Amino acid sequence: METDPIRIGELLVGLPDVILLGVADGGDGPLWVHVETRRTRSACDRCGAPGWSKDRPRVVLVDLAAFGRPVRVVWHKRRYRCSNPQCWRGSWTEQNRRIAAPRLAMTDRAGRWVTRQVGKAGRTVSEVADELGCDWHTVNDTVVAYGEALVDDDPDRIGEVTALGLDETLFWRQGPWRTQHWATSIVDVAAPGGARLLDMVAGRDAKGASDWLEARPEPWRDHIRWGVLDLSGPYRKTFDDALDHVTQVADPFHLVRIANQALDECRRRVQNETFGHRGRKDDPLYRARRLLTKAHERLDDRGEHKLMGLLQAGDPHGEVRMAWHAKEVVRSIYTIDDADLARSFVTQLASDLQDDSCPLEVNRLGRTISRWIDQIVAWHQARVSNGPTEAINNLIKRIKRIGFGFRSYRNYRIRALLYAGRPNWDLLATITPR
Repeated sequence: METDPIRIGELLVGLPDVILLGVADGGDGPLWVHVETRRTRSACDRCGAPGWSKDRPRVVLVDLAAFGRPVRVVWHKRRYRCSNPQCWRGSWTEQNRRIAAPRLAMTDRAGRWVTRQVGKAGRTVSEVADELGCDWHTVNDTVVAYGEALVDDDPDRIGEVTALGLDETLFWRQGPWRTQHWATSIVDVAAPGGARLLDMVAGRDAKGASDWLEARPEPWRDHIRWGVLDLSGPYRKTFDDALDHVTQVADPFHLVRIANQALDECRRRVQNETFGHRGRKDDPLYRARRLLTKAHERLDDRGEHKLMGLLQAGDPHGEVRMAWHAKEVVRSIYTIDDADLARSFVTQLASDLQDDSCPLEVNRLGRTISRWIDQIVAWHQARVSNGPTEAINNLIKRIKRIGFGFRSYRNYRIRALLYAGRPNWDLLATITPR
């Protein structure tokens, strides 16, 4: 059995040269572990004169739970005073980062543990704080301090990127009018092992993402070949301004979604013009709404027969049928293997959809395609999409849900990067918290 107080302190606190002074039982409260460092001579860092021990303030630190109970480490620090009366240094307090980082109310080992629990495991701050028997802010401040060091101080975390994706996520709604505040996800969509969140910037305009990209080294930017976006004007401007050498790629899913939106708007307009009211459960066009957006090849004979019958009953001028055909033709863009043939096909399609015989929603779809022809056709060369970015956004939204609403963008960014940014967790044991 160990009887040496230095050895016992090393076992309890996990550090050498820490002396255990005693353990106090707080009843139903935490266990109080009193420690001090082995006495060493301290000299003034200003003049080099020896320091005189002035007093012994006690600093209470949250530590890992033990025996099913919270633990508090009471560090009996030494405060020194310079022995040189001519020195303006005055007094100073001993520091030991191996016990606790400055300005944090948690031991170093507990700080690294909560960072892994909240960041990698995705646990809530409140859950970890309850386990340690401390305040929410104590855990959150520690996670931010260690998390920023792990994410921002690792020069190898981002690495080389060949395909960069941009997409927005809703940050929070503010004020009585629930004003929406957005954030832009910057994602390496072609990273080995799956997509990786590189960073998040506030807003969904061109400036935030452009500033982030321009702050990166030029060789890193030159290595990017593809810029994936979701037919967003601000993000196109981002690539034009900060990465003008990359080939922009329009995401196939978003183009098909725009075609489905045009079809749905046409159906609702024809419904209102024909029946004088919004769709009701017995109206043929309302009954056809699911079948219209379903891929044609997924309709069996019964489903196609039902769809044609409903269109015949509720679409007197054939506008909805024409919008449905337009949607299916847009989907067929991505069945073409040849890039040159795809360009010719998309160019002709954009012109045909703007014909006067087409419904106004289809005309609008044609104009959209004509503005994005280069980005749409580029998919046939790059074969990359924003699907991985959407997957990363799902991870970000999970963090937002368990956070029960973020208001601090700093907390939101760090928590998302720790969970979805795939940092090098092996570095957690070596980083210096900010």
